[in-house]
Amino acid sequence: MNNKSAVLAFFLSFFPGFGHIYWGRIFRGIIYMLAFFGGVFVSLFSAFTGVVGYSEFYILMFLLLAIIWFINFLDMIVTILHAKPTGVGNAQVDDHETNLNNERVKTIIFSVIPGVGHFYIGLTYRGLTLLSAFIGIITIVFFISILTSGVFLIFLLILPIIWVYSLFDVIQLLNRKQAGEVLEDKTILDDFERARNSENKSRVLAVILSIFPGAGHLYLGLQKRGLQLMAVFLSAIYILDVLHLSLFLFLIPIVWFYSFFDTMQAANRMEYENVEDVPIFKNIKNNQKWLGIGLVVLGLFYLFDHVLLPVLGNLLGNNFWHYYNSYFQVSIVCLLLIGGGMKLALMNRKKKS
Repeated sequence: MNNKSAVLAFFLSFFPGFGHIYWGRIFRGIIYMLAFFGGVFVSLFSAFTGVVGYSEFYILMFLLLAIIWFINFLDMIVTILHAKPTGVGNAQVDDHETNLNNERVKTIIFSVIPGVGHFYIGLTYRGLTLLSAFIGIITIVFFISILTSGVFLIFLLILPIIWVYSLFDVIQLLNRKQAGEVLEDKTILDDFERARNSENKSRVLAVILSIFPGAGHLYLGLQKRGLQLMAVFLSAIYILDVLHLSLFLFLIPIVWFYSFFDTMQAANRMEYENVEDVPIFKNIKNNQKWLGIGLVVLGLFYLFDHVLLPVLGNLLGNNFWHYYNSYFQVSIVCLLLIGGGMKLALMNRKKKS
């Protein structure tokens, strides 16, 4: 094997063919790349042009692409694990350094599944915590989504947080182990409890948790700010999905980016000053009337949409449902935009006068 980074080759293999080309297996890498990205191109071309109209074709293509990706990834892992490092100019590589590098590569590879890398370096309880959390969230979210309309699939965003945290955690622990430190097999919950009682917070962990809006603020102790950002993010997704307001989907990435960068700023400021937990919406108590009106309107909408409309639909026939699906929600959005715009215009006029 030439002097290539096994870790870099492993991460490049997430894109079929790239890892093999970097490793020097150019022909095999090109085959994987053409097979995978060629299938993606055929699927997208068929979808946009309408050449293939039945859904079974796209399901079959998705399964085929998944198989190609998995074979490419597995082939790269086997290649790295069976590689025998050699020194420059046929010089013998130091056995100790070789063992450390092999342990590092295998640990990172096993950490593709959160917790398995911890099992490999001997941290059973810690790995079991991460693996249970990862699999448990997948099971619970899909179970609840089957019983509901699927809105709770948004909680799958927690999975990348667990995956990234597990990878950073196992690398940090491995460095300590290879430095000669004796590792204590503690669960993640023990670390969070110790961090909660300590004044020093980890900026890296805060940034990782901020992938889900509000979670980073909760870790930093900014409870009011974190809960409000989390509530705004989840409520926006739920309301936009229920009312089919795709026009306002741009608000979701705005909330996400605001929460992410706000977490980074708060984590940096905590190193040299005390950060006050200032909520995003400061005058909620003074605006409880509007919050109550909003809840009443939302409740009336649900009553009208799920109780009265089915009765009217059965009485008036299919034409009623056609007009309702085509014009009703669009009319509500238009009225809300017009009413909000008029109120802002009148407020601005009063201020000027």
